[in-house]
Amino acid sequence: MSEMAKSMSWAAAALILAALAFFTAPSRPAPDDFLDRGEVFFPAFTNPNDAKTLEVIEFNEETAEATPFKVTFRSGRWTIPSHNDYPADGEDQLARAAAGVIGIEKDDFRTDNVSDHEACGVLDPLDEAATSLKGRGRRITIRGESDQVLADLILGRTLPDRPGFRFVRLPDQKRVYVSKVDLEISSKFQDWIDKDVLDVDRYSISRVTLRDYSIDERTYSVDQRDVVTLDKQDTIWKADRMPRGKEVDVTKMDALLRELDSLAIVGVRPKPQGLSRSLKRVEGGGIGISQEDLVSLQSKGYYFARDGNLLSNEGELQARSDDGVVYTLRFGEIVYGTGEAVSAGSGSNESPESGPGENRYVFVSTSFDPGVFPEPKFPGSLDFKNKEESALTEADRKNKELDEKYREWQEKMKKGQEKSDKLNTRFADWYYVIPAASFEKIHLTRKDLMKDKAA
Repeated sequence: MSEMAKSMSWAAAALILAALAFFTAPSRPAPDDFLDRGEVFFPAFTNPNDAKTLEVIEFNEETAEATPFKVTFRSGRWTIPSHNDYPADGEDQLARAAAGVIGIEKDDFRTDNVSDHEACGVLDPLDEAATSLKGRGRRITIRGESDQVLADLILGRTLPDRPGFRFVRLPDQKRVYVSKVDLEISSKFQDWIDKDVLDVDRYSISRVTLRDYSIDERTYSVDQRDVVTLDKQDTIWKADRMPRGKEVDVTKMDALLRELDSLAIVGVRPKPQGLSRSLKRVEGGGIGISQEDLVSLQSKGYYFARDGNLLSNEGELQARSDDGVVYTLRFGEIVYGTGEAVSAGSGSNESPESGPGENRYVFVSTSFDPGVFPEPKFPGSLDFKNKEESALTEADRKNKELDEKYREWQEKMKKGQEKSDKLNTRFADWYYVIPAASFEKIHLTRKDLMKDKAA
């Protein structure tokens, strides 16, 4: 090839690249496009506490579906509607998210050409008319009282040459801006709920009971294999009926206690209302179970034995804390699937065809053990209450001391019972889903916890 031919080839290639860049780059802005530069997107939205609902919509390219997540304030509490109105720990998070949206400005104008939206990643995830599965942004909508829209925007791709900046578009406008966005909004269920589900401190747990049994699901008979009771004596854990030469494996016991302290739930399912009402009863009345209740329980791996006790097909664990609250965790069926199939129960998740089985149902309840606080001696006389301090006899002083100890005992009993009742009210409405990793740490047998004594 001659030098002239080479030069012409290079020139042609340059022209093609230039044309390609011209047609694929965002359209050239006109001077008037910069008139609103520096303005905030939502000037009327100034108080983050006005926000009462946050909705985040993302697009799943694999399933070609928009996935919404919403947190809202309703009937005096924060809830997650997509998860059967499960209580959300949302007030502070929503205020921070709202403050981040309030501060977003139109730092720079990029384009008002609709054909540029995909490249900027600001296609509306809810736009059914858009044919492309790529280039869908993250739509964030904040509403106030009476469902009033306070902010509604689509966050697009980040700019690789400008850290912290990304493309932003309002859903009803063609214009695309470049804005500095300091906004962390999670659309994961686990990030919006109370992380301390059990409300127990591992250092306060003084007794753990592991019940290893299985259920014949046809006859409802129980094969009770073993019951292990572990008590903390000072700082040392001792197990009943431990074979000679064996002791409790401290490492596994510590892992069990840490897991109870920080037990994370990855999903929830509502219990039937009749069952929930029965479980919330604090005293008297018994529990009335309907056919619907039984079907719901059995689908999750829970059965009533012939003696009326509620059992689970994977045994159970009890942990007693120093305040007298006894937590009972009953382990049920495997939960299959991913995403909202796990966290909210959308679709079927009761067979391996639904996806991986990496989670499990847990039925949580509490009771109060008054035996944690032995009743002290009641004072023989209360005459000291009607006397001045200087007039108290030795017997009066002893009775006064006994009275103080008795009232302290009554207060501990009251607080323990109230805490158990409060927790039961929280747990009564829900089946919980926990990760398989958590299940494996707390679902232990005597063999799992034994090790050879040190020589």
